[in-house]
Amino acid sequence: MKKKLMLLAICMTLMMLGTACGSTEQGDEKTSDKIEANDANDNIDVNGNGVDGNTDVIDNHDYGVFLGAEPEDTEKMKQYKTIVIEGQAFTKEQVDALKNEGHIVYSYINVGAIENYRSYYKEYEKYTLDVYKNWEDERWVDVAQPEWQSFIIDLAGELKDKDFDGLFVDNLDVYYHYKSDAKFDAITKILKAFKDYGFYVSINGGDVYVTECFNRFDAVNDIFDAVNQETVFSSINWDKKDSFGTQKKSETEYFTEYLDEVSRHGVDVYLLEYTTDAELIKKIESFCNEKGYRYYVSPKLNLE
Repeated sequence: MKKKLMLLAICMTLMMLGTACGSTEQGDEKTSDKIEANDANDNIDVNGNGVDGNTDVIDNHDYGVFLGAEPEDTEKMKQYKTIVIEGQAFTKEQVDALKNEGHIVYSYINVGAIENYRSYYKEYEKYTLDVYKNWEDERWVDVAQPEWQSFIIDLAGELKDKDFDGLFVDNLDVYYHYKSDAKFDAITKILKAFKDYGFYVSINGGDVYVTECFNRFDAVNDIFDAVNQETVFSSINWDKKDSFGTQKKSETEYFTEYLDEVSRHGVDVYLLEYTTDAELIKKIESFCNEKGYRYYVSPKLNLE
């Protein structure tokens, strides 16, 4: 889903994450507005409390998304090989320390929207579009604006200077919401610039943009390396604020077929799910093991 994180530099309150990682684009508006919560199964609250009282059900795999974590929270990341963090909240020394411990470290970067708590919000507010549904602190941004493109590419350069290995790129669903060739070309230009830095580029959500890339290009390896898809099997119930459930069958079918197509194009696949339901986690694990996908299951929306 995407992370509504308060940067340490601005010392504001950490925002709750929805969607996330950024479809997504994520399991709410983040994934091309395809995801709808299934309130037949909203049996888990945002604090990870299942109806059976089980709060210990969390996967123990090598991919972890910790967008709500601060530098003092790195102990919880130790068991994970690849981790995703809010890069603007960490120094180069802190990133290097994580890498010295054996981690591959990716940074979150918001390409298609701007949170109003970012230090640069006022400067680029003139390029913002509608408010991001369910995230009132955030607005979509016109990625076709050259000034925004230059800024976000330079921001990625700053993250490269901090020694990040890759980027977790959020909110490319801006192409779905405001579809045009200009926006497609702008996103592609930005992603190619990220690749030119030497980053591993993972797109969070963005299924409409990704599919269009497959339609237009013979190969995409110079644009992106991976897709991280949120809420393929789990759902977020926005009507009953911050509760989890099981994704609708039609949505699960859509995204599993889509991810098959992603994989057929030689692109790595990651899943990001929100649940503490032991049976659902087993289903996610079995699916990913069969497909060769990596996944992370979070018991909280804020991905701490």
